[in-house]
Amino acid sequence: MAYLKALIITTFLLSLPLTYLLVWRLQYTLSLTRPKPIRHGRRNPREPTHLLIVLGSGGHTAEMIAMLERAVNSPSPQQLDWRDFAHRTWVVGEDDELSATRAKEFEELATSLTSQETLMRGKVRAATDHGPGSYEIKRVPRARAIYQSPWTSPFSVLRCFLACWSILTTGVYPEAVSAMQHIPADTKGRDYPDIIHVNGPATGTVMVLASVALRFFDYKGAATRFRMRTLYVESWARVKRLSLSGRILAHMVDRCLVQWPLLDAKKTGPGRAEFQGCFV
Repeated sequence: MAYLKALIITTFLLSLPLTYLLVWRLQYTLSLTRPKPIRHGRRNPREPTHLLIVLGSGGHTAEMIAMLERAVNSPSPQQLDWRDFAHRTWVVGEDDELSATRAKEFEELATSLTSQETLMRGKVRAATDHGPGSYEIKRVPRARAIYQSPWTSPFSVLRCFLACWSILTTGVYPEAVSAMQHIPADTKGRDYPDIIHVNGPATGTVMVLASVALRFFDYKGAATRFRMRTLYVESWARVKRLSLSGRILAHMVDRCLVQWPLLDAKKTGPGRAEFQGCFV
């Protein structure tokens, strides 16, 4: 009995520093003060900017496309120039043909709008301009289906997590961990996304969790190169209370934007929710 008691006490004492290190690492990973990646121009072909957008289905997709359309059509200087992102990755559900179609339609619209706007202003394309860039549509299993049993949900979430992990890590070059400029602009491989933009679907939550895990373990320099900054925009339909995705991500994303003043963290309590107006 004395031996067992001594073993328990020893195990507890040894676990304290490990627990402290894990908590410290998590706080560091989620810190809002982490530096931004150093760049030498927004359209430098040696440092292409990568944007990842997660589309849910139905209303989530409609809101995301509406937000992006408003940003692209906004007058300067608030206008979003789609050519600033050399590569765009759209993530949709494996059976969500509607969201994939909406992504393709938006790419055609945004590229033509930014090109026309540049010509109308009489701008000369800079030598470092990479043009309209490129995009791809990736499919992942749904994190949770409607009316799915809570007993099977963890397995579908795990499948979605592994698929998101694969999307984020595919094409990342281990030899470029210490120098982003070593990645050729014309290569088929892509580096980690610079920005991950989600709004409400469970798939978006899982994608953010996968990016946090990569930064936590600094997989292929995800943390030391300060990549994968996350942006969550709460649904316009949420007026008084955050959604489940919002309540989870409000404590871990870099920016959590809400569209009603009642949801601002200054009024609702802990979290990073901030009201900056309506985006839809």
